[in-house]
Amino acid sequence: MVRRQQGADRAIRPKLRSPGHPKFQRHIEAAFWDEIAKGLLAEEAAGVIRVAPAVATRWFRQHRGMRPFDPKPNSGRYLSFSEREEIALLNAQGMGVREIARQVGRDPGTISRELRRNAATRGGKLDYRASVAQWKSDMAARRPKTSKLVANPRLHAYVQKRLSGEISTPDGRAIAGPATATWTGRNKPHRKDRAWVQAWSPEQIANRIKFDFPHDESMRISHEAIYQALYIQGRGALKRELILCLRTGRALRAPRARSRRKTWAHVTPEALISERPAEVEDRAVPGHWEGDLIIGLERSAIGTVVERSTRFTMLVHLPREEGYRHKQSVKNGPALAGYGAITMKTALANTMSTLPEQLARSLTWDRGKEMSAHAQFRVETGIPVFFADPHSPWQRGTNENTNGLLRQYFPKGTDLSRWSAEEIEAVAHTLNSRPRKTLGWKTPAEAFNEQLQLLQQAGVATTG
Repeated sequence: MVRRQQGADRAIRPKLRSPGHPKFQRHIEAAFWDEIAKGLLAEEAAGVIRVAPAVATRWFRQHRGMRPFDPKPNSGRYLSFSEREEIALLNAQGMGVREIARQVGRDPGTISRELRRNAATRGGKLDYRASVAQWKSDMAARRPKTSKLVANPRLHAYVQKRLSGEISTPDGRAIAGPATATWTGRNKPHRKDRAWVQAWSPEQIANRIKFDFPHDESMRISHEAIYQALYIQGRGALKRELILCLRTGRALRAPRARSRRKTWAHVTPEALISERPAEVEDRAVPGHWEGDLIIGLERSAIGTVVERSTRFTMLVHLPREEGYRHKQSVKNGPALAGYGAITMKTALANTMSTLPEQLARSLTWDRGKEMSAHAQFRVETGIPVFFADPHSPWQRGTNENTNGLLRQYFPKGTDLSRWSAEEIEAVAHTLNSRPRKTLGWKTPAEAFNEQLQLLQQAGVATTG
């Protein structure tokens, strides 16, 4: 009996580093990674699971955007945190090992080892606390395997060459490519040279190696293992700067669902194009408009609005506001480029408020955030705004075609803010004075004037 007791005492682990602040329970961290997998940002996931945003951001960055543990729940073989809390409470009440075992429903030997192995020892005595016990258990449960890329140098050389190997001409002469700056630990440099390397994707490497070594089973690796070697700290297989060899060059791995995030929070359900009146489709009823921006150099822009049945075009003057400085905007300051939400709403309302009510029935816009204030625009003008589906320019085909015509006067790569309202109006008049085949060679201005005359005649007949 004494020998067994001595063996149990020797089972106490050596000192571990201080756990610091008690860790969050495993299911909380697991819930965080579940939210990340849905496409949420770390700060948004923090709000869902109710932890501090700084904690969630630290989790995401420490693990390079990858879940650090298996999401499967505890099988019941090992003690859970709730069981450790119950053990700590019963132990503090002075109960013996066998009594605790009966109440918890575990073997007495399990309870005895738990009280010795996972007890806090910093005070010079065994003091069992559930949070420290859970931390020690998690530390001891880690069984990191040696990476396949570390254990197999030939496989490591193959993968690294396909990722970062030099490019060469067909005759085998190496091409150095541009000189690049030292990697800073962040994403690929924006609008700067990147190293010219072979840059095979992990999926290409994982599948091509089967053709290059068809009979060598040791030369096999999955694309996920390559990603983990690049992103997970401490794997020791591939240097992290090799992520620049990937097409995206991300320093942190982004969940697949994040690419499907909806960035159009300003598009309300009632503003979807599916809610637009059916009469808009056949162009028989005038008064339905399509709009968008044409963008120029240094965040300059001009608004374009086209009537669907007559092709009549109106241009919205969007001068930069006072205080605008290119690439030196004030953080969290007002939008001064000329097409912020409020500025755009005001300028568009001033342009379209001159129309009769019968010729201003609806407006279909692209999903740009310049129309975030569409609700206020509708209140001020009475014109409902509908937004086209993502990546569906054909739903605003009239406007897209008109923008192509306008590029003759406002080419891409030019500063559009230099033109005055009078000059922009002259371009619109020129466009409206061109005969159109789709209008039977009438001009948009003539077709629009016919609609105005019909409205006037209808008004006279009603009053008469």
